[in-house]
Order: sequence, then C-alpha cells, then structure tokens
Amino acid sequence: MAYAVAADVEFRLGRDLDESEHRVVTARLADAELLIADRVPDLAERVTTGVLPKAIVVMVESDMVLRLIRNPEGYTQESDGNYSYMISSQVASGRLEVTDTEWRLLGVRRGAFTLTPYLQHPTRETDSWT
Repeated sequence: MAYAVAADVEFRLGRDLDESEHRVVTARLADAELLIADRVPDLAERVTTGVLPKAIVVMVESDMVLRLIRNPEGYTQESDGNYSYMISSQVASGRLEVTDTEWRLLGVRRGAFTLTPYLQHPTRETDSWT
C-alpha cells in the first residue's frame, strides 16, 4: 500500500478524478512505491523512525503519478494548423519515474564515487618488511 492516496493526487492536480482515473491512480501509486522501495529497501523503517518524513514520500509518489495523469501519451508538443503548444517533459513526462531531485529528497544519492585505500607504511620501529 502506497503512502500517497488518490486524494493526494487530486489535491495536487486541482480537480477530482473520475472513476477510471481513480482506479489507474490507485494502481500507479502502488507501482510508484515499488519503484522507490527497490532503491530504498528500508523505506518503511525510515518513515516510521522519522528519518524520512512521510510528507516527502507522499509528495514524490503523487508527483510521479501526476506526470502520467497530465500527459498519459508522453507528448512533448502538438500542433493543429496555426495552433501549437509544448509540454515540459519535466512536468508531464508520461512515464512513471523518479526524478534526480526526488531521489535526493528521498535520501538517495547518485553519481560516481572513488574508493581510496589507506595504506600504512611500516616503520623500522613498529613493523618489519620481512
């Protein structure tokens, strides 16, 4: 069961969902939580202990689903004669995904890192080379 519920999506969308949208949103919220839990296996523990505020998880799950509701086909632009408009892929990608900013909010850091070994050189007084 997702932390966010359909009412959270409705509130952020600014309108009520119809019955079919409500079913899709409920299912996709559960999918959103699965995607998050795959990268944050201790999600429930983090929320329960307050390490990760529940409100952040609700916001991220809701925003993930809002990108689907706002643009289910994933169009970035459309035109008809002299009329055309564009949709930002960041606002309405048409995919269920977590943005880099949302991962950071969830406490997941991305990027490369370097492991540097620490080698202590032996000295004549404490260690021996032989």
